Amino acid sequence: MSRDPDRARAWPGRRTGSRVTLPPEREEEKPVGRYDGRVVIVTGAGSGIGRATALRLAQEGASVACLDVAADANVATAAEAAALGVKAHALPCDVSDETAVIKAVDEVTAELGQPWLLCNIAGIGRFAHTHEMSLADWNRIVSVNLTGTFLMSRACIPLLLETGGSIVNIASVAGIKGQPYSAAYAASKGGVALFTRAIAVEYAVAGLRANALAPGGIDTAITEHFEFPEGASMALLSRIMPYRAMGRPEDCAALIAFLGSDEAGYISGAIIPVDAAVAA
Repeated sequence: MSRDPDRARAWPGRRTGSRVTLPPEREEEKPVGRYDGRVVIVTGAGSGIGRATALRLAQEGASVACLDVAADANVATAAEAAALGVKAHALPCDVSDETAVIKAVDEVTAELGQPWLLCNIAGIGRFAHTHEMSLADWNRIVSVNLTGTFLMSRACIPLLLETGGSIVNIASVAGIKGQPYSAAYAASKGGVALFTRAIAVEYAVAGLRANALAPGGIDTAITEHFEFPEGASMALLSRIMPYRAMGRPEDCAALIAFLGSDEAGYISGAIIPVDAAVAA
């Protein structure tokens, strides 16, 4: 069978006769309205990955419910989202508070409709020598990062089962790779990773998907709280240092937008590092 060397089926850079066929230059891809008519809930929307995610989903047509304990920043994010031409609603919410979570989800449903995507992004953390960490610090980190993810998911799962939606959680490289001076944070994020896989399996037949990102080295406000403890070993800390410049919140938001969309309909139970190979 003859082959036409001019056909455009060649792989990028594949040799065709004596030539190398290169792909045509493409314009920068734009968001494509994957969330038109759909309601999303984003926790931690006041800053960092949460803010970037709320705005990315708004760009793609979502009605966005912004939840955060930082009320002013959260209202500002909702206003930016609304300026993109979608419905946006800001709600103060401590995700570790069961009553506050139930109230917030009820209000979102009343104001915007039943959610199609839940993004559990709210999180806190700090470095500390484990033998010096107070029980109060341990409990607070675990309650926000892990219990908060559970409470939000528990409140939304019945609604998501009806809308055919999904959940995207934020774990961490610290939850899949040993990280010094981060026992509480690592325990909480490791819990998020396995919680994600547990509900992905439990609700697979019902059609509910759950996935998580494991960011590492993302330039957000939370990194300001990770001050090295006195006497910290730089040799140990080098395990978690990015190999290049810090990542952007938008890098995570782009992946969240994909994982929550119909395009990722066969992906569930995945924990995906966003860390420029730190955890590889």
